[in-house]
Amino acid sequence: MTVGSTSTPRNDPLAELRGLVVGAAAEVAGMDTPPSGVALDRPKRAGHGDFATNAAMVCAPLARDNPRNVATKIAALLADLLGDRLRETEVAGPGFLNLRLSDGWYTAALTSILAEDRFGGGVDARPERVNVEFPSANPTGPMHIGHGRNAAYGDSLCRVLEFAGHEVTREYYSNDFGTQVDRFGASIAARARGEEVPEDGYRGEYIDEIAASIEDASDLDSDELAAIAVGQMLERIAATLDRMGVHIDVWFSERELHTDGRFDEALKSLDASGHVYEHDGALWLRTSELGDDKDRVLRRSNGDYTYFATDIAYHADKRGRGFERLIDVWGADHHGYIQRMKAAYEALGGEPSTFEPVIMQLVNLTEGGSRVQMSKRSGEFVTVDDLIGDIGADALRFFMVQRSHDTTMDLDLALAREQSDKNPVYYVQYAHARINSILEKTGLGDAVVVPAKSHDLHESERLLIRKLAEFPDEVGETAERRSPHRLTIYGRDLAADFSAFYRDCKVVGEAPAVTEFRAALCLATKRTLARTLDLLGVSAPERM
Repeated sequence: MTVGSTSTPRNDPLAELRGLVVGAAAEVAGMDTPPSGVALDRPKRAGHGDFATNAAMVCAPLARDNPRNVATKIAALLADLLGDRLRETEVAGPGFLNLRLSDGWYTAALTSILAEDRFGGGVDARPERVNVEFPSANPTGPMHIGHGRNAAYGDSLCRVLEFAGHEVTREYYSNDFGTQVDRFGASIAARARGEEVPEDGYRGEYIDEIAASIEDASDLDSDELAAIAVGQMLERIAATLDRMGVHIDVWFSERELHTDGRFDEALKSLDASGHVYEHDGALWLRTSELGDDKDRVLRRSNGDYTYFATDIAYHADKRGRGFERLIDVWGADHHGYIQRMKAAYEALGGEPSTFEPVIMQLVNLTEGGSRVQMSKRSGEFVTVDDLIGDIGADALRFFMVQRSHDTTMDLDLALAREQSDKNPVYYVQYAHARINSILEKTGLGDAVVVPAKSHDLHESERLLIRKLAEFPDEVGETAERRSPHRLTIYGRDLAADFSAFYRDCKVVGEAPAVTEFRAALCLATKRTLARTLDLLGVSAPERM
């Protein structure tokens, strides 16, 4: 289920055009409400016009007419509505309507884009209070590359949701309670005494470092050491996230959930729902009645509560804080956990569709296409800090969200280091810096005004304006589909369209009105590139 349908933000030329098409189709079909399913897209072939719509085929059954006839009627209405902004129309195939827009439409579109400081933002019609929980790495070691992907994805998603108009809380769930923390403390205690780490303990040079950093560590018991070490690790994790440009609003402690009574209250609430029962000395939740394949244990027969019970209590707490939507960014090993948690959330009284687990897939490090292992001082795994030191935070952020979260990705270290057009983040950043240099040469600054009539537009100018006009749709789709990788594609495409424009169209040294128009187009592109990079958590340098 999506966050909500999109509405037309201010100064959105493409949404305005789509609205006119839908309105014309509704009038031809005699409909009181706009028809659904009407699309306005770029044709696959450039010769088929600037935009194409299936409106006639959608409305033909309602109009009780041939789709091509309906398309002709829609075209006539659009000619009246758009006036001199419409150059010509063409009915194609079974009833597609191709639109060719005039330079007047493109000039007005560029003017609208520049008039809106937050062009592309506020696109969602039903803003919500959203909690996004990520990356929630256990505080028993440094953040590794998998956590880095979760962090980059989660923060970019939050940025997009906020830009689209939602109120977003970034939350980190700290597993600072239970067996893994006990093993962590025992490992540090062993190293503090100069002993071998227990077989099921934690290893790596960072364990020795922590043990050495705690004063009189050999005199403390493992629980005391665990408490101190968890605090240190959370500080290190926060510092790593800060290096990535990731801010966390709420640091949630699992230990506090148990010690302040919230865990017990959640279990009482669950019991009152009627979905809890005892069997063979254990406490069970009837998740099978709520879509799961079997019932799940909350408390084992030995009296120990399961991690599942704790997760239920945690989500009860989040629900109690008034969030309208919960998005959890989970690791690849949590896929089998989805349905049981949705069932538990429903048992708590929540609407299952408002609880969205997002499963992240694995990251592989490669060098020039071959799988590599990095030997770093952290020991058995590559840390996010290792990667930032190697390729930089910008490349890390961009590469980590370059593929859809539900696919395994390869991070090519050689490519990420490269300072050339082959490196996608460098390519997009360089386009931004290049535009800044061009604007400085024009001497017009950010106050440039789009001339009403300057020249006959080159096709590369039209193509670039169309790409800019698509930005609100990209933001809306990215937010709705939870897919920040779309913006990496959009950024590369926009940079490529700008390169084609700059190749074909001289900016400095033309007639004043032409230079002013093209400077305005440069400025709109620069702003949109900067916004795209910011939504990805990547800097937009003015010089490179």
